[in-house]
Amino acid sequence: MGDRFTIIRDDLTGAAITELLALHLAEMHRWSPACKVHAMPAERLREADVTFYSAWDGGALAACGALKELRPGRGELKSMRAAPKFRGQGAGRAILVHLMTEARNRGYTWLGLETGNAEPFLPARKLYESFGFRECPAFGEYVSDDFSICMEKHL
Repeated sequence: MGDRFTIIRDDLTGAAITELLALHLAEMHRWSPACKVHAMPAERLREADVTFYSAWDGGALAACGALKELRPGRGELKSMRAAPKFRGQGAGRAILVHLMTEARNRGYTWLGLETGNAEPFLPARKLYESFGFRECPAFGEYVSDDFSICMEKHL
């Protein structure tokens, strides 16, 4: 299944990725209070400390995700999202594997992420757990509470 998707570094200028990120932000706002939405807009995802990737199945955008450098040796997963018609088909898994491989290639020893604590976030949390991510104390400016949890993996 890993060969199904072609993963590229994305400049976030295509219509398909713009639409998927808009859906991502809309869902985050639907499922969480505004103060708990930490999803980055496209302009922030283009900054030097973030590398953004997209996964494609032929000409169809399947998923996206980004790797943000927090400091040397530490990174954070951002904007992980499978396109609706690709949910449950391994697209999110493919992006996660790619981001973890990239993190190791950069010499990161730790990866963190923040995700929602509500029921709609459960599939994402299960995916992260299947790759060894575990709940951890909040890092950076995050606060773990009824709406948000942080997870980590030591590489």
